[in-house]
Amino acid sequence: MTRFTAVLAAAVLATSAAIPLHDAQAQSFPNRPVTVIVPFPPGGVADLSIRTIHASLERQLKQTIVISNRAGAAGAVGMAAAAAAPADGYTIMCALPSISTIPEVDALFGRTPVFKREQFQPIARLNADPSMLVINASLPWKTLKEMVEDVKKKPGEYVYTSSGIYGASHFPMEQLLHGAGIKMRHLPTNGGGPATNAVLGGHAAGWASPPALASPHLAAGKMRGLVVWGDVRLEEFPDVPSAKELGFDLQYWVWAGLFAPKAVPADTINVLRRAVGEAVKDPEYIAAMKKAQTPIAYMDAPQFQEFWDKDAVRLAEVTKKIGRVEEK
Repeated sequence: MTRFTAVLAAAVLATSAAIPLHDAQAQSFPNRPVTVIVPFPPGGVADLSIRTIHASLERQLKQTIVISNRAGAAGAVGMAAAAAAPADGYTIMCALPSISTIPEVDALFGRTPVFKREQFQPIARLNADPSMLVINASLPWKTLKEMVEDVKKKPGEYVYTSSGIYGASHFPMEQLLHGAGIKMRHLPTNGGGPATNAVLGGHAAGWASPPALASPHLAAGKMRGLVVWGDVRLEEFPDVPSAKELGFDLQYWVWAGLFAPKAVPADTINVLRRAVGEAVKDPEYIAAMKKAQTPIAYMDAPQFQEFWDKDAVRLAEVTKKIGRVEEK
């Protein structure tokens, strides 16, 4: 774990050195570009979420928004960097549920947390989608039942991938494996884009994908959807059954939200909140989200805080069920 800690420390120091201190009270906010840290590589949910609203948010803030992808350790590198950023509102972050699980994982291993949830305050939730199990279309499984039956005959032979150990797509797959009583080998990557490529390239059978990432590959016939986590089918994918109708109690939402360091002043946060609140109404943004087949699930800071607190408790319980997974 020494190398892991060193990487995080380097990222935090780099962030602190790169962003000059600024007295947010001295001039009106924002009067220079705002950086949004995305703790994952391009092509994943967090990255697509901020890039979709990017232009609309720039118009509202009347400033350039710089998107900075800082991937590593299932999001921990970028999140640690964001937590250590100056509390002036000029560095914020677009994060996924792993903002809640990473501190829980550190506790599970008896490590000093690289960051804590309490170091952040929410600005707004942008979207929320249930995960969908998608597989390489060359596989013979047409239903989840067929997959489960085959995997049971060959425990540990098939591979599933994810966006990283204890990441946003690792959790739902572990829920499914435990619920179905099957074993698959885990191939972690460092984001949704690489996980998708692993399935398309035949390096993994499938993964718990956000529907937006899988959509073009489902339409092209390169992937096949077997189940949607949750109680109902998705309107955009009516042929993919829900977990509930297949007899599984699987609940998992991949949401994306904007966060700022906890000490950012309330007046600065309010500027960001108002900007996001207006940006989600922009017809251009609404059209882009519709094209991406991702429903807007906007929540302003107070509602998002309440949702986040409850979601974190649920994910903490799942973390304990998964237990310690050693990095290889």
